[in-house]
Amino acid sequence: MKKMTINIIISLALIVLSFPIPSLCAPPENSAKAAIVMEVETGRVLYEKNAHEKLPMASTTKIMTAILAIENSNLSDIITVSPRASGIEGSSIYLAAGEKLTLKQLLYGLMLRSGNDAAYAIAEHIGKSIENFADMMNKKAREIGAMNTNFVNPHGLHHKDHYTTAYDLALISAYAMRNPVFREIVSTKYYKIPWEGQPWDRVLMNKNALLWNYEGANGIKTGYTKAARRCLASAALRNNMQLVAVVLDCQPWFDDSAALLDYGFSHYEMKKLFEKGEIVGEIPVKNGFQKTVELMLKEDISVPLSEGEAEKLQITLKHPGFLKAPIEKGTKVGTIEIVIDNTKISKNVYAASNVKENTFPSNLRNIINQWVAKARKKLWP
Repeated sequence: MKKMTINIIISLALIVLSFPIPSLCAPPENSAKAAIVMEVETGRVLYEKNAHEKLPMASTTKIMTAILAIENSNLSDIITVSPRASGIEGSSIYLAAGEKLTLKQLLYGLMLRSGNDAAYAIAEHIGKSIENFADMMNKKAREIGAMNTNFVNPHGLHHKDHYTTAYDLALISAYAMRNPVFREIVSTKYYKIPWEGQPWDRVLMNKNALLWNYEGANGIKTGYTKAARRCLASAALRNNMQLVAVVLDCQPWFDDSAALLDYGFSHYEMKKLFEKGEIVGEIPVKNGFQKTVELMLKEDISVPLSEGEAEKLQITLKHPGFLKAPIEKGTKVGTIEIVIDNTKISKNVYAASNVKENTFPSNLRNIINQWVAKARKKLWP
């Protein structure tokens, strides 16, 4: 493991000098039983309250249902609604048994109008059964890092073994918001889908009031049952910073969510630490025509920071200590790790150039290959 290079130290110094002072505000008061604000790209928690308490989450369950459907099927798939799906209790888009809709149409019914019938139909299509789909939901939750979540259904109707935490739901929401199809659906205010047997279409209006009255709002999902009470996973984008906020068991769900998002945007700012293609260090090379090879990034690295936090960043370049030639440009050779508070961001670093091998056997092979090439030219000019 290598310590920070001169390039990294210079970058940090520039960040400290250029960091604008954001307006500060105290963490917001809220009536949620559990709440959290998270930056989507890094997963950094900007605010939390009882964030790891296991609680029911009602229809915010459908965030996982939607992302699983998007990742495991085609939006153009035709789904035939089963009698079980059409008869499910709770919020509905009034699907009829035997009705045929595309997965895309059902996803809009799921996320804008919170159709439990749409959730059931999607789950049967993807998982072949509700039980299998719930297994898929739990497997995906573990992959995302939501270790204190358990799903037993795709819609969120109350069950004692169906629960999450504010932190886990924020992780799931952040993961989903990185998907452009999901983002497009949950940011839509109105959408029309066919209504088989009726002379008019279903007109779906999104239940998330923040889409109308909060600057930058672009998601995500409401939820309500008597047991869970009001739950909301919300999202907003401002100044290149995408936030998600979660409130569980919160009566003023929209007002409190807006206050939480306000806190995140007023207290933190997304700062670019490194740019795509930037050289962040070098590593010794053995048996090469070059003694070192530079290390570069293939993507930007940005982190949400509040005033004065740039000085607290811990940045470490990790690699094997040396490489053996030959080395191909673009080969992954290590990572750069950025730590702030309890958040660790790790990005791969790559060889910035080719390095040819410089050994007796390799040089001999090169001589022979050159001789063979010349001989071929003479024989077949």
